[in-house]
Amino acid sequence: MPDLSVRAAEAVELMDDPAADLRMLEQTYRRFQMVNAVVSRPGMIYRRDVRPHARRRRVRILDVGAGGGDLCRSLATRLRHDGFAAEITALDPDERAMRWAEAHDAGAGARYRRERTGDLVAAGEQFDIVLSNHLLHHLGPDEVSALLAESERIVAPGGLVVHHDIARSRTAYRLYAAGTAVLADNLLAGSFIRTDGLISIRRSYTAAELADIAPIGWEARRGFPFRVQLRWEHPDPRP
Repeated sequence: MPDLSVRAAEAVELMDDPAADLRMLEQTYRRFQMVNAVVSRPGMIYRRDVRPHARRRRVRILDVGAGGGDLCRSLATRLRHDGFAAEITALDPDERAMRWAEAHDAGAGARYRRERTGDLVAAGEQFDIVLSNHLLHHLGPDEVSALLAESERIVAPGGLVVHHDIARSRTAYRLYAAGTAVLADNLLAGSFIRTDGLISIRRSYTAAELADIAPIGWEARRGFPFRVQLRWEHPDPRP
């Protein structure tokens, strides 16, 4: 058991290596939807963060650090099922991720952009909902602060920013290690999911650590199971 009392800031996930095996990387993207359905609970993200805004008007949704695009596809399916109109944008600076996600859009109709939030700030773009899932642990404290500042600038009045991630804990590490060990030779075979998932937990922030980083107005929340999020709502000037 590694030391989880402090964040393993220097650890690097295998899939982040520019020279990572492409077949394993694509298998990782392929399996993300299955794993994240359990770990990230996209249905909860939809019901709590997206649907209340979608009921009001056509929503512009931005998924920051979208990776293989599984969250975008999941949200698009739920929005379509409920009859809501939305424009979904997947943002990631990794060309490999965006190329794979666009090729596997599966009718979601998302836009895939190889850019960073700073590029959107410079272009003056705005969205009603800004989301991320499993992005924060890839960033150092200064980078998290920059992301939050840029998120505030690209969310429209009355909009919502929510950055979701894993919460670092010994229990989360033990359970993930045990659960993925059973699947390592079948469903997860040929992917980085088991190894990188354990590294991700070691790199993740606790809610208290995120609260220390976040500026005034941001709320750090604990979630179930072993989840954390940073939330900020743009004041709506309309009566």
